[in-house]
Amino acid sequence: MKNQPLRIGILGLIHDHAWDHLPQLQHSESAELVAAFDTNQALRDRIHTEYGCPAYASPEELFSNHELDGVYIFSSNQEGAQLALLAIKHGLAVMIEKPMAANLSQAEAMLTAARERDVCLMVNWPFAWWPQMQHAITMAKAGEIGEIWQVKYRAAHAGPKELGCSDYFCEWLFNPELNGAGAMMDYCCYGCVLSSVLLGAPESITGIAGQYRPESLGVEDNAMIVMQYPKAIATAEGSWSQVGTLTAYTTAIYGTKGTLMVEPQKKGRLMLATEEQPLGQEVKVQCPLLYLQTATEHFAHCIRSDEEPWELCNPKASLEAQHILEAGIQQIKGS
Repeated sequence: MKNQPLRIGILGLIHDHAWDHLPQLQHSESAELVAAFDTNQALRDRIHTEYGCPAYASPEELFSNHELDGVYIFSSNQEGAQLALLAIKHGLAVMIEKPMAANLSQAEAMLTAARERDVCLMVNWPFAWWPQMQHAITMAKAGEIGEIWQVKYRAAHAGPKELGCSDYFCEWLFNPELNGAGAMMDYCCYGCVLSSVLLGAPESITGIAGQYRPESLGVEDNAMIVMQYPKAIATAEGSWSQVGTLTAYTTAIYGTKGTLMVEPQKKGRLMLATEEQPLGQEVKVQCPLLYLQTATEHFAHCIRSDEEPWELCNPKASLEAQHILEAGIQQIKGS
């Protein structure tokens, strides 16, 4: 396995993020796409046509026909957790798309199973591969902006359909059982995991949400979670009704000696404001090492080195984020 690309199977194609990762596999020397599973014939046909990949209607059929080293899971949050447990039972390393599961009990079961079988469990957070995000986390944790007293993250757009998400994706995003909630689960999760990495477990959690779109999606389309810490606060915001991109996907980390602002996407800047430079100046960010550039390279690195996934993609951080999400969701349900 050390000299050969890792053999990767794809479990589920109804999460649109899957199609962002397939080119990574296609061009990687560390891993290769072997086979895929999805219950939808059209998606099986697509991956076969575009990648020459055999595709099956059940995961059991895939497992019986191919030897694998690991799997990527791109299904609904609920079904994804079930598929993760199945893969772990087969002794396979698992990379699952964020947030981890549809609820806390599923997330706990996944981490327990991975530890019992001693296999890698990695949760992929798309913003984990932004070089400026990695650099900001390193600076903040090293104390370069003093003690952190606030973390703020907002993810927003006009809505999944307006963004161009497929019907396969929207069908489960708007289903509170399959997703776990609506915008709170889909988008507040980012701020929850970031706060977990930088601040740990909060002392108290407040969740608020509402449906503000002209046409209801059947779930909350706007949400916020506020986390209270002994000496800090954090907010995680999610919106499916925002006009334009101003403020969307921007991270702010406030410390006693400085403020960091992380612009979105891989080419975004990292800005630092201090007393000497109150308007902020750009921080030079180096290109990360290969194993921190993409989810595929990192997953392969963790399997081969037996190292735990870094910071944002570590399942322990994602489990803490799931704790926070669960509390926020229960509050908006009124229980």
